[in-house]
Amino acid sequence: MSKLVTIIGGSGFVGRYVARRMAKAGWRVRVACRRPNEALFVRPYGAVGQVEPIFCNIRSDASVAAAISGADAVVNCVGILAESGKNRFDSIQAEGAGRVARLAAAEGVERLVQISAIGADAGSPSAYGRSKAAGEAAVSAAFPSAVILRPSIIFGPEDEFFNRFASMSRFGPVLPIVGAETRFQPVFVEDVAAAAAQAVLTEVPAGIYELGGPEVMTFREMMALMLKTINRRRAVVEMPGAVAGLMAGVLDGLQGATGGLLANKTLTRDQLKNLARDNVVSPGAKGFEAFGIAPHSAGSILPAYLWRFRPSGQYDAIKASAKNLRA
Repeated sequence: MSKLVTIIGGSGFVGRYVARRMAKAGWRVRVACRRPNEALFVRPYGAVGQVEPIFCNIRSDASVAAAISGADAVVNCVGILAESGKNRFDSIQAEGAGRVARLAAAEGVERLVQISAIGADAGSPSAYGRSKAAGEAAVSAAFPSAVILRPSIIFGPEDEFFNRFASMSRFGPVLPIVGAETRFQPVFVEDVAAAAAQAVLTEVPAGIYELGGPEVMTFREMMALMLKTINRRRAVVEMPGAVAGLMAGVLDGLQGATGGLLANKTLTRDQLKNLARDNVVSPGAKGFEAFGIAPHSAGSILPAYLWRFRPSGQYDAIKASAKNLRA
């Protein structure tokens, strides 16, 4: 019988790509998520019955234990960018990651891969960064042979970064941003998934690997690349710190006052703290070279999915070409 991998958060942005790669490698795949009925799209990644979505709540020992029962490998892709309701940074990214590692060790799982983030730092000013670091420490303590992947900002067809700002650019001449000079190393989701799959399929040494694309760009430079890709001219304007802080505070306050009914998906105070720090691979850190992967640049991938934000969508290039025709 083929081996079994449980991918916790397997229907999410990164998890679905890991699931597809593991299915292609011939493994049986459990896609563990909170809403399995909304994750049926993963089934065609493999043969009939090879890929199955199942329920899992990373905050529950019993739920996680059931999800990883009998698994040969586990990949934990669960993470949040902002807190909402019961989903707090500590409960998901610290306690949840530790829970997965502890129960995987008890189950006798052979390989564990934890998706973390370059921002993981016990001394980070943001709760997000501290919780990621706490999760890594818990994973390493419970499952010493775990492979921990720290990607920079991840892009791809379902991303909430380039897609979000490309959508915003359609509604006015100005594109406001925060942390314009903060540096990032955008990494393609397929490359992150390839590293995660290799960590399961091959004898990758335990430890932390920082994953960044081939280019280091400031936030402003990434927006310039995005605007060039979608053929729109917009003024990229950095929002003053005081204004950004006031806006984040008001939006966080509204979320708290409404019990999460008005969730802050725009800008939180914690995100402001993250945007004040560079998000690039550390000097000397192990990275994609350890997996034999040559990461893709953002410029080579963005046109494949951002075309829909061009003024004329898929016909933009055709219309531009038609203007050059002479009667």
